[in-house]
Amino acid sequence: MRSTVIDTLPPKVRRGLGKLGADIALARRKRRLTTLMMAERLGVAKSTYLRIEKGDPTVAMGAYAMALFVLGFDAALGEIADARHDDQGLLLDAERLPRRIRIRKQPQPL
Repeated sequence: MRSTVIDTLPPKVRRGLGKLGADIALARRKRRLTTLMMAERLGVAKSTYLRIEKGDPTVAMGAYAMALFVLGFDAALGEIADARHDDQGLLLDAERLPRRIRIRKQPQPL
């Protein structure tokens, strides 16, 4: 049974996952690790690891995260959606700021 995730992914996301997989494969080869060694370190089957290198969107995010950790990219994982780099979110915050600040008068005691 085929997952509908593959059918509904936008092409840009599909390309991004493909690039991530290719980058993981390149980093593995630079470190002279075999696919079997990587699979063992990730705690997944070799076939699952090969799907990671292909950028398969049905592989669990935890498996991708573990691959990045094993290759030494664990710090980069925490920076992906960092609020400091969210230009759109920062722009929306700036738009929500009030134009004027008014101090409310406190009722006078009797």
